Amino acid sequence: MSRITRRDCLQGALASAAAVSASAATPVRKPAPGRPGIKLAEVLSPGQTDRYRLLAQIGVTHAIATVTGELAKVPRTQYLDVLAKIQTEMKAAGLTIAGVESHPVPAEKIKLGVAGRDEELENYVAVLKALAEIGVDMVCYNWMAGIGWYRTKVNIPERGGALSSEFDYADAQKQGLTEWGEIPEEKIWANMEYFQRAVMPVAEKLRVKMALHPDDPPISPLRGIGRILTSAANYNRVMNIMPGPMNGVTFCQANFMAMGEDAEAVAKQWLKQKKIFFVHFRDIQGSRQHFRETFHDNGPHDMGRMLAIYHEGGFDGPMRPDHAPTLEGESNNNPGYAMMGKVLAFGYMKGLLEAQKIPYA
Repeated sequence: MSRITRRDCLQGALASAAAVSASAATPVRKPAPGRPGIKLAEVLSPGQTDRYRLLAQIGVTHAIATVTGELAKVPRTQYLDVLAKIQTEMKAAGLTIAGVESHPVPAEKIKLGVAGRDEELENYVAVLKALAEIGVDMVCYNWMAGIGWYRTKVNIPERGGALSSEFDYADAQKQGLTEWGEIPEEKIWANMEYFQRAVMPVAEKLRVKMALHPDDPPISPLRGIGRILTSAANYNRVMNIMPGPMNGVTFCQANFMAMGEDAEAVAKQWLKQKKIFFVHFRDIQGSRQHFRETFHDNGPHDMGRMLAIYHEGGFDGPMRPDHAPTLEGESNNNPGYAMMGKVLAFGYMKGLLEAQKIPYA
């Protein structure tokens, strides 16, 4: 029997440490040379260091940053400093910011068309300049005035008792009007045009892609407020207000499915036109009147086929899994945005991509 000495133990420990270090430094799969690759990303707020570490562990290296909360605290003269600090923080964790989401600065007055909207527009122009200066070239924004993405229930049992969300139009109607009362679609259209004419020329000059998110749910009116991003035709109308290569789409695919659109056909059309800048990858069961969120791997739509369509259309922008159910042991305080379901989604997405030999980063 051989005798294990203290020196043997030390050498073994050092070898193990070296192996762990090498493993930690091993890069995630990169796109093949000359081929576009989908950038898998997760939405993150500054300071979510536990999520930074988790993403590093599962091989996700791109972030979609939510910066509104931080920028709302400072004057526009400080936007660049705040954004640079956020970028440095995320870069130190191995994350590249591929875009920002949910408006980079407050924009509710613009969407509602009320007093103070011109001040918000000045802030918007300033933040686009700051984003361009640090090299962030995509903004995901929405036009859901008064009410953001909306569900009537957030504790619907899913597979194994996981908690998902549901929208039911009849239940929404029972909740009545919001504090804003009734706002017709014509007013929302006018507010959109006002925004486009002020912001799009700046975005075009800076080469910042403006990726418009659909209404969620895509139904109008919702509790008295008109919604306009409820069909592919309305999207085309928006993109024709100020035509240009920076005026495009966040393709939140489940919303187009809820609209009753042929999501595959719409995606192909806009990919050909180079109008899809960002993808929200998720699935639902139902229609715009009544639907519930599913896991990414048990919904009714062919998710692998959607990934193939994006790849075949040359999409190489950021894509993130959206609205995952809340799993055992997690808080449901922020429905749709707990992390365990997202981890499952990333694994599922990577499996679908690998099986079809679709490059990703």
